[in-house]
Amino acid sequence: MSDLLRAPAEIKYAEELDWLESIDDNPKPFSWRLSPKMVRLFILGSERSDGLEREIPQKWFGDRSFVERSIVTLASDRGLLLIGDPGTGKSWLAELLSAAICRNSTLVVQGTAGTTEDHIKYSWNVSMVIAKGQSRESMIPSPIMTAMESGAIGRFEELTRSTSDVQDALISILSEKYISVPELDSDGSDNIVFAKPGFSVIATANSRDRGVNDLSSALKRRFNFVRIPVVTNKKSEAEIVRFRTEELLRRHHIELDVPPTLLDVLLQSFADLRASAATAGSDDEKLESALSTAEQIGVLEDAILHSNFFGERALTARALASSLVGSLTRREPEDLAILNKYLHGVVEPRSKEEGGSWPEFLEGGRDAIATLS
Repeated sequence: MSDLLRAPAEIKYAEELDWLESIDDNPKPFSWRLSPKMVRLFILGSERSDGLEREIPQKWFGDRSFVERSIVTLASDRGLLLIGDPGTGKSWLAELLSAAICRNSTLVVQGTAGTTEDHIKYSWNVSMVIAKGQSRESMIPSPIMTAMESGAIGRFEELTRSTSDVQDALISILSEKYISVPELDSDGSDNIVFAKPGFSVIATANSRDRGVNDLSSALKRRFNFVRIPVVTNKKSEAEIVRFRTEELLRRHHIELDVPPTLLDVLLQSFADLRASAATAGSDDEKLESALSTAEQIGVLEDAILHSNFFGERALTARALASSLVGSLTRREPEDLAILNKYLHGVVEPRSKEEGGSWPEFLEGGRDAIATLS
C-alpha cells in the first residue's frame, strides 16, 4: 500500500474484508464475497450488539437506509444510480459497495463529453487485427464488459456527463444482460458476451448537472435511484472530516493535531456560507463552490499541509482562513466580494462576541483576500 498513491478500497481494507469473509455464514446472492448484512457492516461499521471479536470502523457516513437500499438493488437485476450534489460521497459509497461485493472496485468508466460507446462495450487492438484479423483475442473489453464476464460490479461515474448515444448503449446492457459483437463470426459462439450472475452497474450522477445530458425515461426505468443528500448535521460532518483528515495524516506521516476549536470554526464557516447561499437572490450572490463536505476536507487538507511544510508544524486559525479563501475563490471578483462580505458581516461580530480562534481567523481571511485582490 505504501507504493500506491491511492489504494482502492479492496486493497486498503483487504485484511478486514478477509476476516469478515471468514466469519460470514449468512446467505449470499449470486457470487458475492460477502452477505448483504456483512456488506452493510463493512461500510457502516460494527456496533457492540453485533458481537464481533474486533471492531469494524465506519467508512461511509450517512443514513443507513441509503446503504441498505443500495445493497438490495444490487442483489436484484436492476442497476443502481447514486445521485446527489458534488461531494456527498457517491463515488466513495460506490467503491465500498464494489469492494465488499466482488473485491474489485476498479472496473470504472468515467463519463465525459468524450466518452464513446466503445468505452462501455469494446474496442480493438489494431495491430492484432491487422496481423490476425478480428477475434476475441484482438478485442479489448471495456470495464463494463469485463464486469459482465466475471459477474462483478461495473461502475459508471458521472453518467449525465456522457452523451445520449452512450447512455442508450447502456440500456441494452442493463435490459438484455449481454453485448453483441457483430464483427465476429455469427456462426460461432464468440459473437455474444453474456453477463454472469452477480453482474450489476453502479452509476453516479451529479444533481447539479441536470440539463447537461438528461437521462431518458427508458434508462431511468433500468435504475433504482438512491438520492444522497448533502450532510448538514454538524456531528456527522465532523466525523467525516476527522475520518478523512486522519487518513491524510497517516499517508504523509504527519504528526499534527487538529484542535477541536479549529474544526468547529471550519464547520461553522461552511454552515454560514451555505445559509447565505440559500437566501441569495441570484447566482452572482452565491459562491461558485458547492460548499460540500468534500470541499471542507480539501480546505483542511490544504491548511494542514501548508502548516506542516511552511508553517510552525501546528495548525492555526490564520492558515485555515487563508486556505478557505484560496480554495473557495473560483471567480474574481464575485467570490472575493462574497467572502469579504461574510468576514465583515458575520466573522467580525462573532470574533468580538466569542473571541477564541475567530479573531485570528478573521485576520487571516482579510490578508488572504487582500493578496488575491
